[in-house]
Amino acid sequence: MITRDRPGGYLRVRTEDYPDASLDLERDGYVVLRQAFSLEYIAELRSEIESVYESSIADSRGGNKGREIDSHFRYEMFNRSAMAQRMVGDRAILDVIEPLLGEDCHIIANTCWRNPSSDTSRHGGGGWHIDAGPHIPLQDGQSWPDDIPHPVFAIGVHIFLMDCPMECGPTGVIPRSHLSGKPPPVERHMDAALTWNGSRVKPLIANTGDVAFFVSDVWHRRLPPAEKHSGRFFLQIHYARRDIAQRIKPTTKVNHIDPAALARIDSPRERHLLGLHHQGFYDG
Repeated sequence: MITRDRPGGYLRVRTEDYPDASLDLERDGYVVLRQAFSLEYIAELRSEIESVYESSIADSRGGNKGREIDSHFRYEMFNRSAMAQRMVGDRAILDVIEPLLGEDCHIIANTCWRNPSSDTSRHGGGGWHIDAGPHIPLQDGQSWPDDIPHPVFAIGVHIFLMDCPMECGPTGVIPRSHLSGKPPPVERHMDAALTWNGSRVKPLIANTGDVAFFVSDVWHRRLPPAEKHSGRFFLQIHYARRDIAQRIKPTTKVNHIDPAALARIDSPRERHLLGLHHQGFYDG
């Protein structure tokens, strides 16, 4: 656990109290808060988010997913919804993540997911992945020491706007796989029986108002939904340490490059050096 002595100061090991959920998240790579928000509050949030879907056109980010898949997502949600903006700063969430990321952590992405039911979608579940990193890569034969807490650099949060039972294909995580220092094995990309160090997949089954947290390095995926299911609907927020750049808008739209410097760029490497990056996971 970490903290800062003052804004802009150095990080130090936290000696102050912290929630049990923060410890679970640090140790296991995930945690779920049950009934974190009331059904009435979530119903109001869901209604406002549904109006965002109705009033805006889906934009394509993060690769060639196709128009049908693009329609599942809405980005920059705190810019589009006042209730989403209030939600991302709710203390029920910040109290869990700040001991791991610092009190000056910020949002690097804020995307809503509305995966349709089986009546309109045949989505078979995603493949195993990590959201970034691994932030501390390890070689074969190396292992993270038991007596040193693994640092956390980014955390994904799902606020459930509807129930997500097993048949809907909940997110599955492999507990403590963030300690592996590796991404999931490519040859087992779609293997729902994947394990790490003896740990099997844990489905993050959730009810409306629950909140799931997982660190960016933990192995996770959408598990295969049943033939008949009602879909998924959740507000996703990614938080990160202050040192990690925000990804709310593509770097082609928000950057620090003046027009004259932009005109002088003559190589892909220079584009990256000056901050014009390819879109990655947090961008879409």
